[in-house]
Amino acid sequence: MAVSDRIAVVTGAGSGIGRAVTVAMLDAGFKVALAGRRADALEQTAAGHPDALVVPTDITIAAEVDALFERVVAEWGRVDVLFNNAGVFGPAASAAEIDPEEFTRTIEVNVTGALLCAGAAMRTMIAQQPSGGRIINNGSISAQVPRPQSVAYAVSKHAITGLTRSIDLDGRRHGISCGQIDIGNAATQIMSEIGVGSGALQADGSRLVEPTFDVADAARAVLFMAQLPAEANITSLTVAAAGMPFGGRG
Repeated sequence: MAVSDRIAVVTGAGSGIGRAVTVAMLDAGFKVALAGRRADALEQTAAGHPDALVVPTDITIAAEVDALFERVVAEWGRVDVLFNNAGVFGPAASAAEIDPEEFTRTIEVNVTGALLCAGAAMRTMIAQQPSGGRIINNGSISAQVPRPQSVAYAVSKHAITGLTRSIDLDGRRHGISCGQIDIGNAATQIMSEIGVGSGALQADGSRLVEPTFDVADAARAVLFMAQLPAEANITSLTVAAAGMPFGGRG
């Protein structure tokens, strides 16, 4: 299938990695449905592109997620790729300190929201002709090694790894593949807000200004995964800033 015929859905498309991936996909010839809670931010990402479809969506509400995929099918006939990206960092807290309601909210967005989107994508991909497609989950390197004081986020991103593996297994007989990209320190506004650029908390209690890399390079990695032929799948890919304290975090 030519790239110009491929249909993608990107969640969390209003900012950060989601915005960068949306722009990269549009530039590569994909038709892209932009999902997220803030319509104005989605419109800024779309920038009037003729192959962009803005669909404001709260991914924690099943009916809105189903409506998102129904809208895409009504508009373009099918879904070939889902970049399951929307998420929140959650509170800075350890397991001993975290408010249970804040923990639940983080899981609701990062895990339940991702599950709802993946489920709707799978049902769409199974029903369409020809059937099949690809789901790419945004895991974060916190799916491998957590930061201090990030129990909710770390738990949610470890759960994404289980979701990825389950989708790839259960989707196999339907021609649906699933892979995960774990991104570390891509330079986005939200990374600045949590202090990575000005000094991130380290395991020994100190703060360190960590290196970052251009979010466009993270987007190129997602695009590479999305453009693979159906016969190939990247099940796990880590892209991190060179020199960041990742392997030695603990």
